[in-house]
Amino acid sequence: MPEYYSSIGEAVGAAMQHNIRLAHRNVAPSSDTPLQVRHLPSASADPYSVRGMIARLTEDATPDEVAGILEEVNGALVGALPQLTELVAAAADWTRVRLSFEDPHRNPTFETWTRLAAAYGMLQDVREQLEVAEDGVAACPAERTDPRYHERVNVLRARGLLDDVFGASPVAAAPSAQDPDTDRQRAARASPPPGTAEAPASLVVHSVDSEARWQAAARQVSPVAPAPPVARPATHQR
Repeated sequence: MPEYYSSIGEAVGAAMQHNIRLAHRNVAPSSDTPLQVRHLPSASADPYSVRGMIARLTEDATPDEVAGILEEVNGALVGALPQLTELVAAAADWTRVRLSFEDPHRNPTFETWTRLAAAYGMLQDVREQLEVAEDGVAACPAERTDPRYHERVNVLRARGLLDDVFGASPVAAAPSAQDPDTDRQRAARASPPPGTAEAPASLVVHSVDSEARWQAAARQVSPVAPAPPVARPATHQR
C-alpha cells in the first residue's frame, strides 16, 4: 500500500481493499478466483434506498419530508423494514425445520430459533412504533427549538455508514406528491388505542436491559418457556 493518499476517503478505501485481500488469502491462499468486492450504489444514485433516505433525512428537512421517509421505509409492500422482518422470519422458519427435542438438557437449535423468533417479534413492534411516530413527526414544529433543550436527549445516530467516511453526494429531492390515501391513513393511525396513556411531558432516556427484552419477546413467540441465554465470549466482530 502507498504511504500517502490525497484524501481520507482514498486512504480508507485502500485500507479496506488491503484488508479484504488479506482475508481472501487467509481463507483460500491457493485459490485463483479473482477478488470480488461488492459496490453499493451511492445515496445520490438511489434516493429511495436506506442510504438514500438517511441522506435525505437531514436536520433541515421539513416535518412532511421526514414523515414521508418513515412511510417509505415502513411501507407494507416495498419498505425496507417489512422486508427485513420477512427475512428474519424466513431465517426462523429455516431453523424450525431443523429442530429436535430428543435431548432434554441441551438444544442449541431451539435457542437459535427462539432468538430469531424474538427478533421477529421486536421488528413487528418497531413497525407499529414507526406507524405512530410517523404521525407525530408530521405534527412536529418545522423550525428548530432552542439548543439548550437538545442537550436533554441523547444523540442516537452512530454515523458509521460509508457515506459518512467518503462524503455523501447530494441526493435528489424525492417527489413531494403524496398518495391520495396517505392523509386518511395517517389520521386513522393518529388516534391512540383506548386505554393508552399519554406520553410524559419530559423525555427521559433509559438504558434498557437487552437480555430482559429478549426474554419478554421470546415468551410471546415461543411455545416453550426459553431458558436464559448462556453468556459466551465473543469470537468475532461484526
